[in-house]
Amino acid sequence: MWTHTASIETSAPAPRVWLLFSDLERWKDWNAGIERIQIHGPFANGTTFTMWPPGQEGFTSTLIDVKPNESFTDETVVDETIVRVFHELASLPSGGTRIVYSTQIVGPAAADVGPMVTADFDDVLAALRRLAETPTA
Repeated sequence: MWTHTASIETSAPAPRVWLLFSDLERWKDWNAGIERIQIHGPFANGTTFTMWPPGQEGFTSTLIDVKPNESFTDETVVDETIVRVFHELASLPSGGTRIVYSTQIVGPAAADVGPMVTADFDDVLAALRRLAETPTA
């Protein structure tokens, strides 16, 4: 098993960050690793979405364990490798939010896939924070 965790704090409240999480069409606004994305239903357990990284073929993931304003997990299965990314929001006493991305990868390609999947997480979290803290976003 391969694991990785990245986090950042924002002054934005959890419901504000959740609005950005649950609007998949806007993920590309804060994640440069997405050229195009399409959700196939509501932002809820069992819904799938297809994401196309720049210049690459798309892949399909499934939303699991969606808890509004708290957390969700997406799961991607490629051959025998399973990639789970846990997205968590923890409210801070200041009124802000700690955003945590935890990744768990199992399967024969876990050690190779892990660094590729998580390489941009610090940049993604920083961009998400900037957008969440923008009043008109």
